[in-house]
Amino acid sequence: MLEIQEKFSTEGYEELVSAHSNVVKLHITEALDGNDVIGFIAYSYEGDHTDIYDLDDGGDIVLCDGLVRSVLFKSCLKAIDKAVFQIDDEDKLERLRKLKFIPNDSKTAENIDNFMNGCENCKHNNK
Repeated sequence: MLEIQEKFSTEGYEELVSAHSNVVKLHITEALDGNDVIGFIAYSYEGDHTDIYDLDDGGDIVLCDGLVRSVLFKSCLKAIDKAVFQIDDEDKLERLRKLKFIPNDSKTAENIDNFMNGCENCKHNNK
Protein backbone atom coordinates (compact mmCIF):
# COMPACT_ATOMS: atom_id res chain seq x y z
CA MET A 1 0.00 0.00 0.00
CA LEU A 2 1.34 3.42 -0.96
CA GLU A 3 2.07 5.87 1.84
CA ILE A 4 3.50 9.37 1.62
CA GLN A 5 5.37 10.32 4.79
CA GLU A 6 7.73 13.05 5.86
CA LYS A 7 11.17 11.73 6.73
CA PHE A 8 12.47 13.53 9.80
CA SER A 9 16.11 13.28 8.81
CA THR A 10 18.11 13.70 5.62
CA GLU A 11 19.88 10.37 5.98
CA GLY A 12 20.29 8.83 2.54
CA TYR A 13 19.95 12.21 0.86
CA GLU A 14 23.43 13.58 1.56
CA GLU A 15 24.08 14.43 -2.11
CA LEU A 16 20.86 16.45 -2.26
CA VAL A 17 21.69 18.20 1.02
CA SER A 18 25.15 19.03 -0.30
CA ALA A 19 23.71 20.42 -3.54
CA HIS A 20 21.45 22.72 -1.51
CA SER A 21 23.80 23.60 1.33
CA ASN A 22 22.39 27.15 1.47
CA VAL A 23 18.99 25.81 2.61
CA VAL A 24 18.52 26.16 6.36
CA LYS A 25 16.04 23.28 6.79
CA LEU A 26 15.63 20.82 3.92
CA HIS A 27 12.57 18.62 4.29
CA ILE A 28 12.21 15.23 2.62
CA THR A 29 8.91 13.45 2.07
CA GLU A 30 9.05 9.90 0.77
CA ALA A 31 6.60 7.68 -1.08
CA LEU A 32 6.68 4.20 0.44
CA ASP A 33 5.37 0.92 -0.89
CA GLY A 34 5.62 -1.23 2.21
CA ASN A 35 9.21 -0.69 3.35
CA ASP A 36 10.45 0.29 -0.12
CA VAL A 37 11.06 3.94 -0.96
CA ILE A 38 9.65 4.47 -4.46
CA GLY A 39 9.92 8.26 -4.63
CA PHE A 40 10.64 11.47 -2.77
CA ILE A 41 10.25 15.22 -2.84
CA ALA A 42 12.71 17.71 -1.29
CA TYR A 43 11.55 21.16 -0.20
CA SER A 44 11.85 23.97 2.32
CA TYR A 45 9.56 26.62 3.74
CA GLU A 46 10.94 30.06 2.92
CA GLY A 47 8.71 32.62 4.62
CA ASP A 48 6.01 33.48 2.09
CA HIS A 49 6.65 30.51 -0.22
CA THR A 50 7.75 26.90 -0.40
CA ASP A 51 10.79 26.02 -2.50
CA ILE A 52 10.69 22.58 -4.10
CA TYR A 53 14.19 21.49 -5.08
CA ASP A 54 13.78 18.01 -6.49
CA LEU A 55 11.45 15.08 -6.76
CA ASP A 56 11.78 11.52 -7.88
CA ASP A 57 8.58 9.92 -9.08
CA GLY A 58 10.14 7.32 -11.37
CA GLY A 59 8.31 8.96 -14.28
CA ASP A 60 4.92 8.10 -12.74
CA ILE A 61 2.60 11.10 -13.15
CA VAL A 62 0.21 9.81 -10.46
CA LEU A 63 3.05 9.52 -7.96
CA CYS A 64 4.25 13.00 -8.98
CA ASP A 65 0.76 14.33 -8.25
CA GLY A 66 0.66 12.71 -4.81
CA LEU A 67 4.11 13.91 -3.78
CA VAL A 68 3.52 17.50 -4.88
CA ARG A 69 0.02 17.66 -3.41
CA SER A 70 1.36 16.45 -0.05
CA VAL A 71 3.82 19.36 0.06
CA LEU A 72 1.27 21.90 -1.19
CA PHE A 73 -1.22 20.73 1.44
CA LYS A 74 1.35 21.17 4.21
CA SER A 75 2.18 24.60 2.79
CA CYS A 76 -1.50 25.59 2.96
CA LEU A 77 -1.59 24.52 6.60
CA LYS A 78 1.27 26.98 7.19
CA ALA A 79 -0.67 29.73 5.34
CA ILE A 80 1.82 29.64 2.46
CA ASP A 81 0.12 30.27 -0.87
CA LYS A 82 3.03 30.06 -3.33
CA ALA A 83 5.46 27.31 -4.34
CA VAL A 84 8.57 27.80 -6.45
CA PHE A 85 9.90 24.74 -8.27
CA GLN A 86 13.71 25.01 -8.28
CA ILE A 87 13.88 22.11 -10.75
CA ASP A 88 15.73 22.18 -14.07
CA ASP A 89 14.83 18.70 -15.37
CA GLU A 90 12.47 19.29 -18.32
CA ASP A 91 10.77 15.89 -17.98
CA LYS A 92 9.84 16.67 -14.38
CA LEU A 93 8.70 20.17 -15.30
CA GLU A 94 6.56 18.76 -18.11
CA ARG A 95 4.77 16.42 -15.66
CA LEU A 96 4.19 19.40 -13.35
CA ARG A 97 2.71 21.34 -16.29
CA LYS A 98 0.48 18.42 -17.33
CA LEU A 99 -0.83 18.27 -13.78
CA LYS A 100 -1.47 22.05 -13.90
CA PHE A 101 0.77 22.75 -10.91
CA ILE A 102 2.67 25.36 -12.94
CA PRO A 103 1.85 27.32 -16.09
CA ASN A 104 3.88 26.74 -19.26
CA ASP A 105 5.91 29.93 -18.85
CA SER A 106 6.74 29.72 -15.14
CA LYS A 107 8.14 27.55 -12.36
CA THR A 108 5.89 29.12 -9.73
CA ALA A 109 2.56 27.85 -8.44
CA GLU A 110 0.46 30.78 -7.25
CA ASN A 111 -2.72 30.60 -5.17
CA ILE A 112 -2.08 27.03 -4.08
CA ASP A 113 -4.95 27.18 -1.58
CA ASN A 114 -7.36 27.80 -4.47
CA PHE A 115 -5.70 25.05 -6.48
CA MET A 116 -5.98 22.55 -3.63
CA ASN A 117 -9.67 23.37 -3.26
CA GLY A 118 -10.23 23.20 -7.03
CA CYS A 119 -11.42 19.57 -7.01
CA GLU A 120 -13.97 20.46 -4.38
CA ASN A 121 -15.27 23.23 -6.64
CA CYS A 122 -15.43 20.84 -9.61
CA LYS A 123 -17.66 18.56 -7.56
CA HIS A 124 -20.15 21.42 -7.09
CA ASN A 125 -20.02 22.36 -10.77
CA ASN A 126 -21.16 18.89 -11.85
CA LYS A 127 -24.61 19.27 -10.26
